[in-house]
Amino acid sequence: MVAAEGRHVESFLFMRRLRIVTYNIAHGRGLQPIQGLTSRRKIRANLVKIAELLTQLRPDVVAMQEIDENSSWAGSFDHLSFLREFTGLPHAVYGINNRRSGLLKLSYGNAFLSRYPIVESENVVFGRKTLGEKGFLFAEIDVEGRRLPMVNMHLHYRSRAHRIRQVNKVMEYLTEKHLTRGEHWLHRPIVCGDMNNPSHTDDATASLMTYFSQHGKYTLHPQRAFTFPSPLPQRTLDFVFLPPGCIEVYCLVVKSWLSDHRPVMVEFKLP
Repeated sequence: MVAAEGRHVESFLFMRRLRIVTYNIAHGRGLQPIQGLTSRRKIRANLVKIAELLTQLRPDVVAMQEIDENSSWAGSFDHLSFLREFTGLPHAVYGINNRRSGLLKLSYGNAFLSRYPIVESENVVFGRKTLGEKGFLFAEIDVEGRRLPMVNMHLHYRSRAHRIRQVNKVMEYLTEKHLTRGEHWLHRPIVCGDMNNPSHTDDATASLMTYFSQHGKYTLHPQRAFTFPSPLPQRTLDFVFLPPGCIEVYCLVVKSWLSDHRPVMVEFKLP
């Protein structure tokens, strides 16, 4: 079952229709509050279900947060390679924000999984912690000969001050990137991820939307449906920022219980 926003429009002959999913997969632990309490077998079973869900959604690009490359608390295996195999999506890249060796071996962060080639990527870590650190992953995806820039981010879960500093880094990065590469972009970046704050408050999501509004008519999705239903109160924390040129938008927040977050799917026509 899904909660839907917008109006579905069938594909048009001369306009490419793209489908983007952003999803905090919570280290594959499901609804367990702590990933270290979940067995490797259970994590693998949960990732199989996530792969099945993604296969049903048929995305062109998946942006994931809290995905593990090799962490002892999450089964000590590569979650992105696992999902790549089970979804059949051929292209993938990690943005690792946390690395730790020793007894508690950690390697996790954000990632892209794509139907189209990922021709360039760069990861930016916000701080220097080896546990709980956040960051954003920039990638350019070749959609039938056109480079589509995308940003996948995960912001601080508790501190507004941290989140504001983090989105300021994102804005500085994108401003510089546009100065050096903008003439090669047919589209401004699509930005998505777990923002860890709702859009209606004076916080990072609203700050980022104000920045994007200076560069054309960006739209924010979803506008109403909750993406973080547990624990209460329900909130909308996961978003996709779509740049000018993305039209006939259809947004779904999928009522799934495979993580404490719900996946957000946005489909649109790209000229």
